[in-house]
Amino acid sequence: MNRRDSLKTLIIGTAGAGLATTLPGCRTDGTDSNAGNADPNKLSDAELSYLTPKELDKVQRLRDQTFFTEHELATITALAHVILPANEYGSVEDAKVPEFIEFRVKEEEAWQLPMRGGLAWLNREANTRFEKDFRDLTASQQIEIVDPLAGYDHKIAERDRTQPQQFFGLMRNLTAVGYYTSPVGIKDIGYQGNQPNVWDGVPDEVLAKHGVAYEPEWLAKCIDQDTRETVAAWDEKGNLIA
Repeated sequence: MNRRDSLKTLIIGTAGAGLATTLPGCRTDGTDSNAGNADPNKLSDAELSYLTPKELDKVQRLRDQTFFTEHELATITALAHVILPANEYGSVEDAKVPEFIEFRVKEEEAWQLPMRGGLAWLNREANTRFEKDFRDLTASQQIEIVDPLAGYDHKIAERDRTQPQQFFGLMRNLTAVGYYTSPVGIKDIGYQGNQPNVWDGVPDEVLAKHGVAYEPEWLAKCIDQDTRETVAAWDEKGNLIA
């Protein structure tokens, strides 16, 4: 299993949920019905309408702030490319992962020092080994630096991992969540959203076991799949009309 498939499995499961980002609901045409843009700095009016006044004020304040320098954002982008290389669906830049990471780190102050320190370590390591910044290295050189960070024993508690390993773990999680909650990542997963299925009612053997059966009138109105798009109507006494 390659890196992308591993991270895709992570997101489809539950490990990515702890980063306070939920997978948006999608329509079957691939468009998003909720917050389909991973960049909170560019929320639409419809998305902003879901926020409370307190949340809206917080989003606006964070939008007005800048935390990472251009050099740090370039390093984040380069590392995100190593974590999730571009494929036929797009890249981390197409998914606005760097913008997502910038916003989340501004939001979570506890991540600011580890992220800034980790980026500094990454560039110092690149310059020590190859006399270049991390963003300017070849892909193989970048992976040479990153592989030891990604290959730690997952049985080791996070507090017992080295600081570079903790930094990389945070970057990997942020990259995966930022990518797979964007329209690009949603298409990559193949997520179709909630779709109606066909229900033919409780099986006959189960009904027989409990000594019950459907009334023909209800069976025709409720189980007929040809009418499943019809909205039910009730009279004033609570009787099903259609």
